[in-house]
Amino acid sequence: MTEKKNLLASGHKACPGCTVPIAVNKVLEATGKNVIVVTATGCLETFTSLIDFSSWEVPWITPLFENAAAVGAGVAAALEAKDGNERDTKVVAFGGDGSTYDIGFGALSGMLERNDNVIYVCYDNEAYMNTGVQRSSGTPFAATTTTSPCGEASFGNIKYKKNMPEIARAHGIHYVATAAISDLKDLKKKVEKAMAVKGASYLHILTPCNVGWGFPSEKSVEMARLTVNAGLFPIIEYTDGELTAVKKIKKIPVEDALFVQKRFKHLKKDEYAQQLKQVQAIADANIARYGL
Repeated sequence: MTEKKNLLASGHKACPGCTVPIAVNKVLEATGKNVIVVTATGCLETFTSLIDFSSWEVPWITPLFENAAAVGAGVAAALEAKDGNERDTKVVAFGGDGSTYDIGFGALSGMLERNDNVIYVCYDNEAYMNTGVQRSSGTPFAATTTTSPCGEASFGNIKYKKNMPEIARAHGIHYVATAAISDLKDLKKKVEKAMAVKGASYLHILTPCNVGWGFPSEKSVEMARLTVNAGLFPIIEYTDGELTAVKKIKKIPVEDALFVQKRFKHLKKDEYAQQLKQVQAIADANIARYGL
């Protein structure tokens, strides 16, 4: 154990309590060193690549915010053109929810539609955390962010969270799965399945942000567990478009997960009872849809 080397080295500048390095290290543990990583602009790119420093122990490329999937596809094509990819080197592209849901959505859709030999991993902290906690289309309904604040004229984010795993599934790729940092064995197993796919795979990982969500840094893993058990983030797996695995939950009321976060603290007030019911309805719909 003392000789084990993480492929994302320590010493990076992630915030205390950040769950993204946990997810990335587990992904790389499953892939091994025969991999080329592409990262979109975002928290991961920022805290691992200060000038003159890098935390990456594998080949790594950082393009722009919008084109990690496209660059990943290009790397995969180059590997195939050079030597038929005899080494079976895999390309893994990482993007946050801002890049995945919004800015890089077009490039990702193209990569999935072409079935390029890339594993795309979305680390989902549900807002643009790197630039000041602005809402993305991955931000949950009623959450407060700096661009969807709760105030006299608003209860927070008025939009429902886009269902990216289902959108990825609709592209007809072989493998789509979700995971959370509260179950790393499950995450590693799913990465290993994606590694065996010849073509595109999509993995979506819940990575709570203690800064943007507003909870103590030592509660990050517990926050993921609460979110999953409330039915707000289904842990599922699709193979060839069919739902092949579902993680059953210990169902809890959504307020058990929401009220420990500052971004939802306003929902404790009676005036927002309707919005709280709507969040519970979202969770109940997830539970019914996937048989959680």
